[in-house]
Amino acid sequence: MSSDQSSPQVPGATVYVIDDDAALRAGLADLLESVSLNARVFASLQDFLAEPRGDGPACLILDVRMPGQSGTDFHQQMERLGVHLPVIFITGHGDIAMGVKAIKDGAVDFLTKPFRDQELLDAVQVALERDRQRLARAVSTSSLQDRWRSLTPGERDVVRLVVRGQLNKQIAAELDVKEITVKVRRAKSMKKMGAASLTDLVRMVDELAPPER
Repeated sequence: MSSDQSSPQVPGATVYVIDDDAALRAGLADLLESVSLNARVFASLQDFLAEPRGDGPACLILDVRMPGQSGTDFHQQMERLGVHLPVIFITGHGDIAMGVKAIKDGAVDFLTKPFRDQELLDAVQVALERDRQRLARAVSTSSLQDRWRSLTPGERDVVRLVVRGQLNKQIAAELDVKEITVKVRRAKSMKKMGAASLTDLVRMVDELAPPER
């Protein structure tokens, strides 16, 4: 690493570092904390997995070559392990093909040692922004699911048919209810879901997880 710090970061955000080089871990911790980031460093993948993680925005700086399991193999298993953090790879042994594959697999960046401090800080900024967006989507989805659960079974039935493009008369016939009942349920559903239009309602239903439909 060489010194060159200027990019704004996310105060209070956490950057996890996994590298078996103690000196590099210490250097990265100092660099990250110098720009008001919470650095948590680990010598192994096992140590990292054993440590509880917070709920705020975070990212992971991961060495490609680790004792036991490689960083790239771990990256491919993260989803299954419940680790949803953006990853920045660092390596002293990388090549172009390895870097291209890592980016295709979703990594934010692939930095070859020695890298400039600013390169890493810029990558961290991108990764933290990506994680902020992920967290915001999770909150939005949770709120949407709560609103869907607030509908009565009858209202959900109407919504399912409305978003398929059926008319009130057709929905009434299919559900064996009066057309006025469909209109009332439809209006209540729109209000509960916070949908200003049919387009909004369709988008919301599309965003719901399959079990909620």
